[in-house]
Amino acid sequence: MSVVLVSGVSRHLGSSFARLLDADPAVSRVIGVDVVPPRADIGGAEFVRADIRNPIIAKVIASAGADIVVHMGVISTPLQAGGRLTMKDINVIGTMQLLAACQKSATVRKLVVKSTSSVYGAGPKDPAKFTEDTEPRSQPRSGWAKDSVEVEGYVRGFGRRRPDVTVTTLRFANVLGPRVETAMSGYFSLPLLPTVLGHDARMQLVHEDDLLETLRQAVVADHPGTYNVAGDGVLMLSQAARLAGRQALPVPSPMVGLVGGWFRRAGFVDFSTEQVRFLTYGRALDTTRLTEDFGFTPTYNTRETFESFVADRLVDRTLPRERIVAFEQGLAHALGRRTVAELHDSAATPDSQEVRHG
Repeated sequence: MSVVLVSGVSRHLGSSFARLLDADPAVSRVIGVDVVPPRADIGGAEFVRADIRNPIIAKVIASAGADIVVHMGVISTPLQAGGRLTMKDINVIGTMQLLAACQKSATVRKLVVKSTSSVYGAGPKDPAKFTEDTEPRSQPRSGWAKDSVEVEGYVRGFGRRRPDVTVTTLRFANVLGPRVETAMSGYFSLPLLPTVLGHDARMQLVHEDDLLETLRQAVVADHPGTYNVAGDGVLMLSQAARLAGRQALPVPSPMVGLVGGWFRRAGFVDFSTEQVRFLTYGRALDTTRLTEDFGFTPTYNTRETFESFVADRLVDRTLPRERIVAFEQGLAHALGRRTVAELHDSAATPDSQEVRHG
């Protein structure tokens, strides 16, 4: 019977995972840590207010006698953290302190790390599918993706220093589902979807339930190594827009950064440079190692994941008319259009350029 410590328990996925583990007969005790209490139910899991950036996390692990640590405390957007500097501090310094605590621990025998496929970057020369051993051709240079590259580097170093600890790193594709809030769920909830002119990105997704189940299986059985986690198949961005019932607005590449900045300032969605590159070039993963070595096949494929998101979220998330008008007026101004009508005319005009698939 395992004692599991879960970091990042105040956010939706962390609290859902703590609740899932609490119901698992293979787990005797679950301790969730974060700087603020979870807003959602965590079942019978215990909450401990602790900052993983503080060395006190070592005392939390020791007093609990935790033998498994699940690191879910990496934040994906500056809005969640209160700014980019705080976000990097939590992601990188927090990981370093947590790993230092695990290294000193006499009880920890397993470390499970929730990572992201964003570590592969996104660019025009990417392979059709990334395997876990593929070297990125477009190294992430900012935001969550860059932080995750650093986090994985520290995790590999920990594995070399503590070869007696089973280390599992799970690189998840973009997550969607009925409850989880991500940059992608925010993007597809917009009334008008800015896209990059001349590109139609390939998307591979993972359902939030499959993400949680993969983490659970990594806890209850030993699966050392790194694994890509994604639903089968890909979905083109244009197909996703149609399924979501959203109109696409092709934006010339030089203006994408300007539009992204307006998004952040207006509070609609927080897109980093790396996320914009993903919407330009896309990314797909080889999940052979997950199915054959890890022994798990996601329940939802990519299309089913997106359809589940649309059915559960978009029908009930219609923006108020005044917010739609404000969105259109602001976006028109950001793109140098004099009127909202000109904005819609540009969105309705067929793209004369050849569409390139990232």
